[in-house]
Parts: sequence; structure tokens; C-alpha cells
Amino acid sequence: MTVMTFADAIDEGLASAMARDQRVVTFGEDVRILRRNLLARFGASRVMDTPISESAFLGAAVGAAMAGLRPVVEIMLVDFIGVALDALLNHAAKIEAFSGGQWRCPLVVRTSCGAGYGDGGQHGQALWGMLAGIPGLTVVVPSTPADAAGLMIAAIDHDGPVIFMEHKLLADYLLDYLGGASRPGVAFDVPATGATGEVPDLVATPLGQAAIRRHGGDVALVSVGVGVHRALEAAEVLADDGIDCTVLDVRTVAPLDRAAIVQAVGRTGAVVAVDEDYIRGGLTGEVAAILAEEGLAAKFARVAVESTIPYARDLEREVLPNRERIVDAVRRLRCRR
Repeated sequence: MTVMTFADAIDEGLASAMARDQRVVTFGEDVRILRRNLLARFGASRVMDTPISESAFLGAAVGAAMAGLRPVVEIMLVDFIGVALDALLNHAAKIEAFSGGQWRCPLVVRTSCGAGYGDGGQHGQALWGMLAGIPGLTVVVPSTPADAAGLMIAAIDHDGPVIFMEHKLLADYLLDYLGGASRPGVAFDVPATGATGEVPDLVATPLGQAAIRRHGGDVALVSVGVGVHRALEAAEVLADDGIDCTVLDVRTVAPLDRAAIVQAVGRTGAVVAVDEDYIRGGLTGEVAAILAEEGLAAKFARVAVESTIPYARDLEREVLPNRERIVDAVRRLRCRR
């Protein structure tokens, strides 16, 4: 068991895959700087910089995957995926279905996501709900170093396209790179248990399996990424009120672990879905739909981003699903008849 940072755990997972499979390559903007440890170990033919043209290098990654490589391509911020969405939406996600399984696209798109460091609505979005709505895409959002390593290994092993999303508040190098020295005196609310943690042997964490982070019998808090840590913080506050919370980390937004969601809510009869993504068409609505489809009657509330993320830090905090908003949602839910 080794203690690692969240970002180092991802790189260790990637390095282990590169060591055992020569087909695994990684490329993207500034990758030779950001992944210099991998460059030193595996060389310039497998760790490559690209021009600042997401549509070009993501399109190239689709072709490389179809030709037999297993590329891990980096888009620095998920907000920029819009300019390259055609390669994912109309090609990578549909190749297997359109070819009757004759062609596959084993591609990983590694990208950062999330707000909380004051960079505004064009740099701090989550967008995993939008991406999860595309049939054929797997969407991964780890919350701990152990899952970051294990889910990266599983993503590379997967025979279809995977979006691997690392939250900037957990990845120290990203926070330094994007929100560090240029903002002197600004503190960032980094969940310590997510930014650093124990990582066991480097093995794949199964895609599509949720994990219970806390057991309780009164309310289920269902979330992903940094939202899991905010839910855990809220659960500690609510425990002082005598409210015992289960915290369920879905880990992958597509596919969702329906059984785990139903079981967690079935035990409590009440659920608050917590999501840093937009409230419309996102994870929170999908949780509600699953419960309705399964015929499970439960009290339901949700805490998510309801408008464009503002640049000002005080305003940004108001729109994100922070501890206070979660606590308030649980208390109001418990008061409902």
C-alpha cells in the first residue's frame, strides 16, 4: 500500500498500462511537460505533444485506435471538448454499433473538469452529464487516488471510448497550473481525503460499479467526484442532528450502477442527489428516473449547478453543491411529509 497524490495515481495507472502494452500511447497539448516522467521512461515516440487543435488530435486519436493503438489523448479542460465533439459524438461512440462489432475504438480521453478555483464558466464546467448522454461513451469520474489509478487502468483496457475526468481540486498539478501563483492569497477548498490517499496494488477498478463511502439508515447522498467529499462533509454535520447518511459514490456516470442506487435508496427511503454538473439533463435527473422506473417511492431532492458558473469566487461558491447546500437540502427533505 503506497500513499500517492490523486494526479500521481493516475500517472501510475497509465504507466503500468504503457509498461505492459506497447500499443498504449499518450498525446495532447503540453503532454511532454505535464507527463515528463512518462516521457523519460517511455520515450518521445509514445509521449507526444500536439498543436493547439483539439479537433485535429482527437480525430487522429480515433483513427489511431481503429488502426490498433490504444491512445490516451489529453484535452486540458473538458470545456474545450466542444470543438472536438464530432470525433466523439459521430465517430468514436458509433463505430462499434455501425460496424456490427467488426471495428472498435479503444480510446481514452483524459481531461480535467470542475470549478472551485475561480476560473469562470468557460473553464470550470463538469459536463459529464452531457457526455454520458451519448450512447457508446463510458464516462469515468474518480474521487480517490485508489480509484483514479484503478479506473485509469480499466479505461485503457476497455475496448471502447472512455472519457476519464479528473477534478482540478483533487489534481494538485492542475490547481498549481491553473489556479496557483496567479491568485496569491486565495485558498482552495481541497478535500484532503481525495487529493492524497492510499493506493493498493495497481489493478483495474471495474467500470460501472459504485462504492459506498459511508453507511447510514436515514438518507442516501448520491454523488460523484468532489461531490462525494462534499457529501461526506455534510454527513458529518448532519450526524450532530441525529441524521445518519449513506454516501454513495457512483464513480462512473456512464454506465450508472442502477442496482447500487436502488439498494442505497431502498434502505433509507430518502435521497439527495449531489452533482457539480448542470441540473438539467444531468446525473441528478437520471437518479430520479432510475428510482421511478424501478417503482421505488422515496423522498427526493437534488443539489446541482443551476446556472452559468460565475467568475467571482463568492458567487461561484453559491452555485456549486457545497456542504451547506447539501445540509440544507437534507434538512428540508426530512421535514417533508
